[in-house]
Amino acid sequence: MFKLMLVLLALGVPASAETMHADLVLHTDRPGAVIDPNLHGQFAEHLGEGMYGGLWVGETSLIPNTRGFRNDVVAALRDLGVPVVRWPGGCFADQYHWRDGIGPRDQRPVRINTSWGGVEESNAVGIHEFMDLAEQLGAKTYVNGNVGTGTPREMQDWIEYMTSDAPNGTLAQERRANGRDKPWRVDYVALGNELWECGGNMRPEFYADLYHQFATFVKTKDGNGPKKIAAGGYGDNVRWNEVLLRSNKKDIDAITMHHFSLPTGDWKKKGPATGFDEAHWMSVLRQALQMETLIAAHSAMMDRVDPNKKVALFVDEWSNWYDVDLGTNPGFLRQQNTLRDAISAAIVLNIFHAHADRVRMANITQMVNVLQAMVQTDGARMLLTPTYHVFRLFKPFRGATQIPVTRQAPPYRFGKDQIPALQAGAARTGDGHVQLALVNLDPHRAAQVALLTDAKEAAGQILTAATMDARNTFDAPDMVKPAPFTGARLAKGRLLLDLPAKSVVVLELR
Repeated sequence: MFKLMLVLLALGVPASAETMHADLVLHTDRPGAVIDPNLHGQFAEHLGEGMYGGLWVGETSLIPNTRGFRNDVVAALRDLGVPVVRWPGGCFADQYHWRDGIGPRDQRPVRINTSWGGVEESNAVGIHEFMDLAEQLGAKTYVNGNVGTGTPREMQDWIEYMTSDAPNGTLAQERRANGRDKPWRVDYVALGNELWECGGNMRPEFYADLYHQFATFVKTKDGNGPKKIAAGGYGDNVRWNEVLLRSNKKDIDAITMHHFSLPTGDWKKKGPATGFDEAHWMSVLRQALQMETLIAAHSAMMDRVDPNKKVALFVDEWSNWYDVDLGTNPGFLRQQNTLRDAISAAIVLNIFHAHADRVRMANITQMVNVLQAMVQTDGARMLLTPTYHVFRLFKPFRGATQIPVTRQAPPYRFGKDQIPALQAGAARTGDGHVQLALVNLDPHRAAQVALLTDAKEAAGQILTAATMDARNTFDAPDMVKPAPFTGARLAKGRLLLDLPAKSVVVLELR
Protein backbone atom coordinates (compact mmCIF):
# COMPACT_ATOMS: atom_id res chain seq x y z
CA MET A 1 0.00 0.00 0.00
CA PHE A 2 2.91 2.36 0.73
CA LYS A 3 4.16 1.76 -2.81
CA LEU A 4 0.71 2.53 -4.20
CA MET A 5 0.54 5.77 -2.20
CA LEU A 6 3.91 6.86 -3.63
CA VAL A 7 2.65 6.16 -7.15
CA LEU A 8 -0.53 8.13 -6.54
CA LEU A 9 1.29 11.07 -5.03
CA ALA A 10 3.74 11.11 -7.94
CA LEU A 11 0.77 11.39 -10.29
CA GLY A 12 -0.79 14.13 -8.22
CA VAL A 13 -3.66 11.87 -7.17
CA PRO A 14 -4.76 11.78 -3.52
CA ALA A 15 -4.61 8.27 -2.08
CA SER A 16 -7.98 6.84 -1.08
CA ALA A 17 -8.56 5.61 2.44
CA GLU A 18 -10.54 2.70 1.03
CA THR A 19 -9.42 0.06 -1.44
CA MET A 20 -11.79 -2.33 -3.14
CA HIS A 21 -10.75 -5.85 -4.08
CA ALA A 22 -11.57 -7.57 -7.35
CA ASP A 23 -10.79 -10.87 -9.07
CA LEU A 24 -10.42 -11.39 -12.82
CA VAL A 25 -10.44 -14.56 -14.89
CA LEU A 26 -9.05 -14.50 -18.43
CA HIS A 27 -10.61 -17.33 -20.43
CA THR A 28 -7.66 -17.95 -22.72
CA ASP A 29 -9.09 -21.36 -23.60
CA ARG A 30 -12.11 -19.69 -25.25
CA PRO A 31 -10.69 -17.18 -27.73
CA GLY A 32 -13.17 -14.87 -29.40
CA ALA A 33 -13.12 -12.98 -32.69
CA VAL A 34 -10.26 -10.99 -34.17
CA ILE A 35 -10.58 -7.32 -33.23
CA ASP A 36 -10.92 -5.33 -36.45
CA PRO A 37 -8.62 -2.27 -36.38
CA ASN A 38 -11.56 -0.30 -37.82
CA LEU A 39 -13.15 -0.42 -34.36
CA HIS A 40 -10.78 2.47 -33.61
CA GLY A 41 -12.05 4.47 -36.61
CA GLN A 42 -12.48 8.23 -36.82
CA PHE A 43 -14.98 10.70 -38.24
CA ALA A 44 -14.29 14.07 -39.95
CA GLU A 45 -17.44 16.00 -40.80
CA HIS A 46 -17.77 19.45 -42.32
CA LEU A 47 -18.87 20.79 -38.97
CA GLY A 48 -17.52 23.78 -37.08
CA GLU A 49 -13.73 23.72 -36.97
CA GLY A 50 -13.51 19.97 -37.45
CA MET A 51 -12.36 20.31 -41.05
CA TYR A 52 -11.61 23.99 -41.63
CA GLY A 53 -9.00 25.26 -39.19
CA GLY A 54 -8.66 21.92 -37.44
CA LEU A 55 -7.43 19.84 -40.36
CA TRP A 56 -7.45 22.13 -43.38
CA VAL A 57 -5.75 25.54 -43.35
CA GLY A 58 -5.02 25.89 -47.07
CA GLU A 59 -1.76 25.78 -48.94
CA THR A 60 -1.01 29.50 -48.40
CA SER A 61 -1.40 29.35 -44.60
CA LEU A 62 1.50 30.32 -42.35
CA ILE A 63 0.68 27.19 -40.33
CA PRO A 64 3.00 24.47 -41.73
CA ASN A 65 0.96 22.22 -44.00
CA THR A 66 1.18 19.65 -46.74
CA ARG A 67 -1.13 20.48 -49.63
CA GLY A 68 -3.37 22.40 -47.23
CA PHE A 69 -3.59 19.95 -44.33
CA ARG A 70 -1.75 21.10 -41.21
CA ASN A 71 1.35 19.03 -40.49
CA ASP A 72 1.05 18.94 -36.70
CA VAL A 73 -2.46 17.48 -36.67
CA VAL A 74 -1.73 14.97 -39.44
CA ALA A 75 1.44 13.84 -37.63
CA ALA A 76 -0.47 13.31 -34.38
CA LEU A 77 -3.19 11.33 -36.13
CA ARG A 78 -0.65 9.32 -38.09
CA ASP A 79 1.11 8.47 -34.82
CA LEU A 80 -2.28 7.33 -33.52
CA GLY A 81 -2.48 5.02 -36.53
CA VAL A 82 -5.99 6.08 -37.61
CA PRO A 83 -7.34 3.00 -39.43
CA VAL A 84 -10.31 4.52 -41.29
CA VAL A 85 -11.87 7.98 -41.68
CA ARG A 86 -15.55 8.66 -42.35
CA TRP A 87 -16.35 11.78 -44.46
CA PRO A 88 -18.08 14.25 -45.20
CA GLY A 89 -20.87 13.61 -42.63
CA GLY A 90 -23.02 13.04 -40.60
CA CYS A 91 -25.99 15.26 -41.27
CA PHE A 92 -23.84 17.26 -43.70
CA ALA A 93 -23.62 14.23 -46.02
CA ASP A 94 -27.26 14.44 -47.09
CA GLN A 95 -26.90 18.03 -48.24
CA TYR A 96 -23.50 17.53 -49.90
CA HIS A 97 -23.17 17.28 -53.68
CA TRP A 98 -19.80 15.94 -54.70
CA ARG A 99 -19.42 18.08 -57.81
CA ASP A 100 -19.29 21.16 -55.59
CA GLY A 101 -15.92 19.95 -54.33
CA ILE A 102 -13.98 19.33 -57.56
CA GLY A 103 -12.14 21.60 -59.96
CA PRO A 104 -10.20 24.80 -59.17
CA ARG A 105 -10.95 25.87 -55.60
CA ASP A 106 -11.52 29.49 -56.53
CA GLN A 107 -14.28 28.37 -58.88
CA ARG A 108 -16.12 26.05 -56.51
CA PRO A 109 -19.57 27.16 -55.37
CA VAL A 110 -20.06 28.52 -51.86
CA ARG A 111 -23.01 26.88 -50.11
CA ILE A 112 -24.66 27.41 -46.73
CA ASN A 113 -24.12 24.62 -44.21
CA THR A 114 -27.69 24.48 -42.94
CA SER A 115 -26.93 21.45 -40.77
CA TRP A 116 -24.24 23.08 -38.65
CA GLY A 117 -24.26 26.75 -37.77
CA GLY A 118 -25.64 28.24 -41.00
CA VAL A 119 -22.11 29.23 -42.06
CA GLU A 120 -20.65 29.37 -45.54
CA GLU A 121 -19.20 26.14 -46.90
CA SER A 122 -16.39 27.02 -49.30
CA ASN A 123 -16.02 23.47 -50.65
CA ALA A 124 -12.25 23.94 -50.43
CA VAL A 125 -12.13 20.33 -49.20
CA GLY A 126 -13.70 17.94 -51.67
CA ILE A 127 -13.05 14.38 -52.73
CA HIS A 128 -9.51 15.07 -54.00
CA GLU A 129 -8.53 16.70 -50.73
CA PHE A 130 -10.16 14.05 -48.59
CA MET A 131 -8.44 11.24 -50.45
CA ASP A 132 -5.14 13.09 -50.05
CA LEU A 133 -5.77 13.33 -46.30
CA ALA A 134 -6.50 9.60 -46.11
CA GLU A 135 -3.27 8.85 -47.98
CA GLN A 136 -1.28 11.13 -45.68
CA LEU A 137 -2.76 9.28 -42.69
CA GLY A 138 -2.44 5.81 -44.25
CA ALA A 139 -6.14 5.29 -43.49
CA LYS A 140 -8.94 3.48 -45.28
CA THR A 141 -11.68 5.60 -46.82
CA TYR A 142 -15.32 5.67 -45.74
CA VAL A 143 -17.38 7.99 -47.96
CA ASN A 144 -20.91 8.86 -46.83
CA GLY A 145 -23.16 9.35 -49.86
CA ASN A 146 -26.13 11.69 -50.25
CA VAL A 147 -29.54 10.02 -50.25
CA GLY A 148 -31.55 12.80 -48.59
CA THR A 149 -31.12 15.37 -51.39
CA GLY A 150 -29.19 13.32 -53.92
CA THR A 151 -30.10 10.90 -56.69
CA PRO A 152 -29.00 7.43 -57.73
CA ARG A 153 -27.41 8.96 -60.84
CA GLU A 154 -25.38 11.37 -58.73
CA MET A 155 -24.19 8.46 -56.58
CA GLN A 156 -23.34 6.36 -59.63
CA ASP A 157 -21.34 9.20 -61.19
CA TRP A 158 -19.40 9.81 -57.97
CA ILE A 159 -18.43 6.14 -57.71
CA GLU A 160 -17.29 6.16 -61.34
CA TYR A 161 -15.38 9.42 -60.89
CA MET A 162 -13.50 7.99 -57.93
CA THR A 163 -12.82 4.43 -59.12
CA SER A 164 -12.81 4.25 -62.93
CA ASP A 165 -9.62 3.64 -64.89
CA ALA A 166 -11.34 3.77 -68.32
CA PRO A 167 -8.91 5.42 -70.76
CA ASN A 168 -11.64 7.37 -72.53
CA GLY A 169 -14.31 7.49 -69.83
CA THR A 170 -15.66 11.02 -69.44
CA LEU A 171 -15.68 10.96 -65.64
CA ALA A 172 -12.26 9.32 -65.40
CA GLN A 173 -10.89 11.93 -67.79
CA GLU A 174 -12.46 14.68 -65.70
CA ARG A 175 -10.75 13.29 -62.59
CA ARG A 176 -7.43 13.23 -64.44
CA ALA A 177 -7.94 16.82 -65.56
CA ASN A 178 -8.51 17.73 -61.92
CA GLY A 179 -5.14 16.29 -60.94
CA ARG A 180 -5.63 12.60 -60.11
CA ASP A 181 -4.50 10.13 -62.74
CA LYS A 182 -5.00 6.77 -61.03
CA PRO A 183 -8.37 5.83 -59.54
CA TRP A 184 -8.72 5.82 -55.77
CA ARG A 185 -9.54 2.87 -53.61
CA VAL A 186 -12.89 3.54 -51.93
CA ASP A 187 -13.24 1.04 -49.09
CA TYR A 188 -16.72 1.85 -47.76
CA VAL A 189 -19.73 3.80 -49.03
CA ALA A 190 -22.69 4.58 -46.80
CA LEU A 191 -25.99 5.36 -48.47
CA GLY A 192 -27.29 8.26 -46.42
CA ASN A 193 -27.08 9.11 -42.73
CA GLU A 194 -29.73 9.22 -39.99
CA LEU A 195 -32.52 9.03 -42.56
CA TRP A 196 -34.98 8.92 -39.68
CA GLU A 197 -34.14 12.56 -38.86
CA CYS A 198 -31.68 14.99 -40.48
CA GLY A 199 -31.25 12.77 -43.53
CA GLY A 200 -34.88 13.13 -44.59
CA ASN A 201 -37.32 12.19 -41.79
CA MET A 202 -38.18 8.88 -43.44
CA ARG A 203 -39.91 5.71 -42.35
CA PRO A 204 -37.67 2.61 -42.31
CA GLU A 205 -39.76 0.96 -45.03
CA PHE A 206 -39.35 3.98 -47.32
CA TYR A 207 -35.61 4.15 -46.73
CA ALA A 208 -35.24 0.40 -47.29
CA ASP A 209 -36.62 0.83 -50.81
CA LEU A 210 -34.40 3.86 -51.44
CA TYR A 211 -31.36 2.03 -50.09
CA HIS A 212 -31.71 -0.83 -52.54
CA GLN A 213 -32.37 1.56 -55.41
CA PHE A 214 -29.17 3.50 -54.66
CA ALA A 215 -27.16 0.36 -53.88
CA THR A 216 -27.95 -1.02 -57.34
CA PHE A 217 -25.72 1.65 -58.84
CA VAL A 218 -22.81 1.39 -56.40
CA LYS A 219 -20.58 -0.81 -58.52
CA THR A 220 -17.24 -0.70 -60.26
CA LYS A 221 -15.88 -2.15 -63.47
CA ASP A 222 -13.96 -5.00 -61.86
CA GLY A 223 -16.62 -5.83 -59.28
CA ASN A 224 -14.15 -5.06 -56.49
CA GLY A 225 -16.24 -2.18 -55.29
CA PRO A 226 -16.64 -0.62 -51.86
CA LYS A 227 -18.54 -2.27 -49.03
CA LYS A 228 -22.08 -0.91 -48.95
CA ILE A 229 -23.41 0.43 -45.66
CA ALA A 230 -27.05 0.98 -44.73
CA ALA A 231 -27.82 3.89 -42.41
CA GLY A 232 -29.32 2.36 -39.28
CA GLY A 233 -31.25 3.64 -36.31
CA TYR A 234 -30.31 5.51 -33.18
CA GLY A 235 -29.63 3.65 -29.95
CA ASP A 236 -32.29 1.07 -29.14
CA ASN A 237 -34.24 1.52 -32.40
CA VAL A 238 -33.75 -2.12 -33.33
CA ARG A 239 -36.91 -2.17 -35.44
CA TRP A 240 -35.43 0.29 -37.96
CA ASN A 241 -32.43 -1.98 -38.49
CA GLU A 242 -34.59 -5.11 -38.65
CA VAL A 243 -36.76 -3.60 -41.39
CA LEU A 244 -33.62 -2.82 -43.40
CA LEU A 245 -32.04 -6.18 -42.81
CA ARG A 246 -35.14 -8.16 -43.73
CA SER A 247 -35.70 -6.09 -46.88
CA ASN A 248 -32.78 -7.69 -48.74
CA LYS A 249 -29.73 -8.44 -46.65
CA LYS A 250 -27.72 -9.77 -49.61
CA ASP A 251 -27.22 -6.17 -50.76
CA ILE A 252 -26.03 -4.89 -47.35
CA ASP A 253 -22.47 -5.36 -46.10
CA ALA A 254 -23.00 -3.45 -42.87
CA ILE A 255 -25.70 -1.58 -41.01
CA THR A 256 -25.05 1.29 -38.62
CA MET A 257 -26.04 2.35 -35.13
CA HIS A 258 -25.45 5.66 -33.32
CA HIS A 259 -25.21 6.30 -29.59
CA PHE A 260 -24.29 9.40 -27.58
CA SER A 261 -23.88 9.89 -23.84
CA LEU A 262 -25.45 13.05 -22.37
CA PRO A 263 -24.99 13.80 -18.65
CA THR A 264 -28.57 15.01 -18.21
CA GLY A 265 -30.22 12.95 -20.95
CA ASP A 266 -31.82 16.20 -22.16
CA TRP A 267 -30.84 17.36 -25.64
CA LYS A 268 -31.82 20.96 -24.82
CA LYS A 269 -29.48 21.18 -21.84
CA LYS A 270 -27.01 18.34 -21.98
CA GLY A 271 -24.71 19.32 -19.12
CA PRO A 272 -21.24 20.87 -18.79
CA ALA A 273 -18.00 19.40 -20.09
CA THR A 274 -16.04 20.71 -17.08
CA GLY A 275 -16.93 21.71 -13.55
CA PHE A 276 -19.47 18.91 -13.36
CA ASP A 277 -20.51 17.08 -10.21
CA GLU A 278 -20.34 13.38 -9.39
CA ALA A 279 -23.93 12.83 -10.53
CA HIS A 280 -22.86 13.82 -14.06
CA TRP A 281 -19.74 11.63 -13.79
CA MET A 282 -21.97 8.67 -12.90
CA SER A 283 -24.49 9.45 -15.64
CA VAL A 284 -21.93 9.60 -18.46
CA LEU A 285 -20.22 6.36 -17.42
CA ARG A 286 -23.56 4.58 -17.01
CA GLN A 287 -24.52 5.64 -20.54
CA ALA A 288 -21.14 4.48 -21.85
CA LEU A 289 -21.80 1.07 -20.30
CA GLN A 290 -25.19 1.11 -22.04
CA MET A 291 -23.33 0.50 -25.29
CA GLU A 292 -23.14 -3.15 -24.18
CA THR A 293 -26.94 -3.41 -23.92
CA LEU A 294 -27.52 -1.68 -27.26
CA ILE A 295 -25.04 -3.84 -29.15
CA ALA A 296 -26.45 -6.98 -27.54
CA ALA A 297 -29.98 -6.02 -28.62
CA HIS A 298 -28.97 -5.27 -32.22
CA SER A 299 -26.77 -8.37 -32.37
CA ALA A 300 -29.57 -10.63 -31.12
CA MET A 301 -31.86 -9.35 -33.86
CA MET A 302 -29.13 -9.68 -36.47
CA ASP A 303 -28.34 -13.22 -35.34
CA ARG A 304 -31.96 -14.17 -36.04
CA VAL A 305 -32.04 -12.59 -39.49
CA ASP A 306 -28.39 -13.15 -40.43
CA PRO A 307 -27.13 -16.15 -38.42
CA ASN A 308 -23.96 -16.46 -40.51
CA LYS A 309 -22.94 -12.91 -39.54
CA LYS A 310 -22.46 -11.78 -43.13
CA VAL A 311 -23.70 -8.29 -42.27
CA ALA A 312 -21.57 -6.29 -39.85
CA LEU A 313 -22.75 -3.77 -37.29
CA PHE A 314 -20.94 -0.42 -37.58
CA VAL A 315 -21.24 2.04 -34.69
CA ASP A 316 -20.17 4.87 -36.95
CA GLU A 317 -21.12 7.67 -34.55
CA TRP A 318 -20.49 7.50 -30.80
CA SER A 319 -19.18 9.90 -28.19
CA ASN A 320 -20.03 12.05 -25.20
CA TRP A 321 -22.09 15.14 -26.02
CA TYR A 322 -22.12 18.20 -23.74
CA ASP A 323 -23.16 21.83 -23.85
CA VAL A 324 -20.81 23.79 -26.10
CA ASP A 325 -17.98 25.98 -24.81
CA LEU A 326 -19.19 29.40 -23.75
CA GLY A 327 -18.84 31.99 -26.48
CA THR A 328 -18.66 29.51 -29.34
CA ASN A 329 -21.14 28.94 -32.16
CA PRO A 330 -23.73 26.44 -30.84
CA GLY A 331 -23.68 24.73 -34.22
CA PHE A 332 -19.93 24.07 -34.03
CA LEU A 333 -20.24 21.56 -31.13
CA ARG A 334 -16.93 22.52 -29.57
CA GLN A 335 -16.50 21.12 -26.05
CA GLN A 336 -13.74 20.34 -23.60
CA ASN A 337 -12.30 16.85 -23.17
CA THR A 338 -11.47 15.59 -19.68
CA LEU A 339 -10.46 12.50 -17.74
CA ARG A 340 -14.17 11.56 -17.71
CA ASP A 341 -14.04 11.27 -21.49
CA ALA A 342 -10.92 9.10 -21.31
CA ILE A 343 -12.58 6.74 -18.83
CA SER A 344 -15.75 6.47 -20.93
CA ALA A 345 -13.78 5.93 -24.16
CA ALA A 346 -11.89 3.04 -22.57
CA ILE A 347 -15.19 1.51 -21.42
CA VAL A 348 -16.66 1.69 -24.91
CA LEU A 349 -13.56 0.33 -26.65
CA ASN A 350 -13.57 -2.67 -24.30
CA ILE A 351 -17.23 -3.27 -25.21
CA PHE A 352 -16.49 -3.07 -28.93
CA HIS A 353 -13.66 -5.58 -28.55
CA ALA A 354 -15.92 -7.99 -26.66
CA HIS A 355 -18.40 -7.91 -29.58
CA ALA A 356 -15.85 -8.09 -32.38
CA ASP A 357 -17.69 -11.01 -34.00
CA ARG A 358 -20.46 -8.63 -35.13
CA VAL A 359 -19.13 -5.08 -34.56
CA ARG A 360 -16.42 -4.49 -37.15
CA MET A 361 -16.19 -0.72 -37.35
CA ALA A 362 -16.76 2.21 -35.02
CA ASN A 363 -16.13 5.92 -35.62
CA ILE A 364 -15.83 8.26 -32.68
CA THR A 365 -17.48 11.65 -33.11
CA GLN A 366 -15.21 13.39 -34.05
CA MET A 367 -11.53 13.56 -34.96
CA VAL A 368 -10.65 17.24 -34.45
CA ASN A 369 -12.30 20.11 -32.48
CA VAL A 370 -15.82 18.63 -32.46
CA LEU A 371 -17.45 16.77 -29.54
CA GLN A 372 -15.15 14.07 -28.09
CA ALA A 373 -12.19 14.92 -30.29
CA MET A 374 -8.74 13.36 -30.47
CA VAL A 375 -7.09 16.72 -31.16
CA GLN A 376 -7.98 20.34 -30.45
CA THR A 377 -6.51 23.38 -32.18
CA ASP A 378 -6.41 27.11 -31.52
CA GLY A 379 -4.86 28.93 -34.42
CA ALA A 380 -1.35 27.51 -34.79
CA ARG A 381 -1.52 25.68 -31.44
CA MET A 382 -2.54 22.05 -31.01
CA LEU A 383 -3.10 19.70 -28.09
CA LEU A 384 -3.81 16.01 -27.61
CA THR A 385 -6.87 15.21 -25.52
CA PRO A 386 -7.25 12.54 -22.83
CA THR A 387 -9.37 10.58 -25.33
CA TYR A 388 -6.47 10.63 -27.81
CA HIS A 389 -4.25 9.05 -25.18
CA VAL A 390 -6.76 6.25 -24.54
CA PHE A 391 -6.89 5.40 -28.24
CA ARG A 392 -3.11 5.31 -28.32
CA LEU A 393 -2.97 3.04 -25.26
CA PHE A 394 -5.41 0.65 -26.95
CA LYS A 395 -3.46 0.37 -30.23
CA PRO A 396 -2.03 -3.11 -29.41
CA PHE A 397 -5.58 -4.54 -29.43
CA ARG A 398 -5.94 -3.93 -33.17
CA GLY A 399 -5.82 -7.24 -35.00
CA ALA A 400 -5.52 -9.21 -31.75
CA THR A 401 -7.85 -12.08 -30.80
CA GLN A 402 -10.35 -11.17 -28.11
CA ILE A 403 -10.20 -13.12 -24.82
CA PRO A 404 -13.37 -13.31 -22.69
CA VAL A 405 -13.01 -11.85 -19.20
CA THR A 406 -15.13 -12.40 -16.12
CA ARG A 407 -14.77 -10.37 -12.96
CA GLN A 408 -15.89 -10.27 -9.37
CA ALA A 409 -15.86 -6.74 -8.03
CA PRO A 410 -17.98 -4.48 -5.84
CA PRO A 411 -20.14 -1.83 -7.54
CA TYR A 412 -19.51 1.87 -7.64
CA ARG A 413 -22.44 3.59 -5.92
CA PHE A 414 -23.61 7.17 -5.99
CA GLY A 415 -26.89 7.97 -4.32
CA LYS A 416 -29.41 5.34 -5.39
CA ASP A 417 -27.51 4.57 -8.58
CA GLN A 418 -24.82 1.95 -9.05
CA ILE A 419 -22.67 0.60 -11.89
CA PRO A 420 -19.73 -1.81 -12.02
CA ALA A 421 -16.68 -0.23 -10.43
CA LEU A 422 -14.27 -2.22 -12.58
CA GLN A 423 -14.34 -3.03 -16.28
CA ALA A 424 -11.82 -5.09 -18.21
CA GLY A 425 -10.94 -6.38 -21.66
CA ALA A 426 -8.24 -8.70 -22.94
CA ALA A 427 -6.82 -10.01 -26.21
CA ARG A 428 -3.92 -12.09 -27.50
CA THR A 429 -1.67 -10.54 -30.12
CA GLY A 430 0.01 -12.39 -32.96
CA ASP A 431 3.22 -12.78 -30.98
CA GLY A 432 1.35 -14.64 -28.24
CA HIS A 433 1.36 -11.85 -25.67
CA VAL A 434 -1.79 -10.87 -23.78
CA GLN A 435 -3.05 -7.31 -23.74
CA LEU A 436 -5.11 -6.39 -20.67
CA ALA A 437 -7.12 -3.16 -20.34
CA LEU A 438 -8.56 -2.24 -16.94
CA VAL A 439 -10.83 0.69 -16.10
CA ASN A 440 -11.53 1.82 -12.55
CA LEU A 441 -14.81 3.79 -12.78
CA ASP A 442 -14.91 4.75 -9.12
CA PRO A 443 -13.67 8.34 -8.66
CA HIS A 444 -12.77 7.75 -5.00
CA ARG A 445 -11.61 4.19 -4.33
CA ALA A 446 -8.45 2.51 -5.49
CA ALA A 447 -8.73 -1.12 -6.52
CA GLN A 448 -6.54 -4.15 -5.92
CA VAL A 449 -7.11 -6.62 -8.73
CA ALA A 450 -5.92 -10.22 -8.73
CA LEU A 451 -5.80 -12.81 -11.52
CA LEU A 452 -4.14 -16.14 -12.14
CA THR A 453 -1.58 -16.10 -14.91
CA ASP A 454 1.51 -17.90 -16.16
CA ALA A 455 3.01 -14.62 -17.36
CA LYS A 456 6.56 -13.82 -16.27
CA GLU A 457 6.36 -10.08 -17.02
CA ALA A 458 3.67 -7.41 -16.82
CA ALA A 459 4.34 -3.88 -18.05
CA GLY A 460 2.25 -1.04 -19.33
CA GLN A 461 0.91 2.46 -18.79
CA ILE A 462 -1.69 4.28 -16.74
CA LEU A 463 -3.87 7.30 -17.45
CA THR A 464 -5.31 9.14 -14.45
CA ALA A 465 -5.40 12.57 -12.83
CA ALA A 466 -6.22 14.35 -9.60
CA THR A 467 -9.75 15.46 -10.48
CA MET A 468 -12.70 14.08 -12.43
CA ASP A 469 -12.61 16.98 -14.89
CA ALA A 470 -8.83 17.25 -15.31
CA ARG A 471 -7.99 18.25 -18.87
CA ASN A 472 -5.22 19.44 -21.14
CA THR A 473 -5.11 23.11 -22.12
CA PHE A 474 -3.07 24.99 -24.69
CA ASP A 475 -1.05 26.51 -21.85
CA ALA A 476 -0.69 23.16 -20.02
CA PRO A 477 -1.04 20.45 -22.70
CA ASP A 478 0.34 17.59 -20.59
CA MET A 479 -1.87 17.69 -17.52
CA VAL A 480 -3.49 14.37 -18.48
CA LYS A 481 -1.17 11.95 -20.23
CA PRO A 482 -0.02 8.34 -19.80
CA ALA A 483 2.70 7.38 -17.36
CA PRO A 484 4.48 4.08 -16.73
CA PHE A 485 2.39 1.80 -14.54
CA THR A 486 4.31 0.55 -11.51
CA GLY A 487 1.45 -1.01 -9.56
CA ALA A 488 1.87 -4.56 -10.93
CA ARG A 489 3.55 -7.47 -9.19
CA LEU A 490 3.79 -11.15 -10.05
CA ALA A 491 4.02 -13.79 -7.36
CA LYS A 492 3.36 -17.57 -7.41
CA GLY A 493 1.24 -17.60 -10.54
CA ARG A 494 -0.81 -14.54 -9.55
CA LEU A 495 -0.78 -11.01 -10.87
CA LEU A 496 -1.72 -8.31 -8.38
CA LEU A 497 -2.54 -4.86 -9.69
CA ASP A 498 -3.01 -1.68 -7.67
CA LEU A 499 -5.26 0.64 -9.67
CA PRO A 500 -5.80 4.23 -8.52
CA ALA A 501 -9.31 5.64 -8.53
CA LYS A 502 -10.65 6.90 -11.91
CA SER A 503 -7.91 5.33 -13.99
CA VAL A 504 -7.23 3.41 -17.18
CA VAL A 505 -4.42 0.85 -17.21
CA VAL A 506 -3.26 -1.11 -20.25
CA LEU A 507 -0.72 -3.89 -19.71
CA GLU A 508 1.12 -6.44 -21.80
CA LEU A 509 1.54 -9.83 -20.14
CA ARG A 510 4.48 -11.91 -21.35
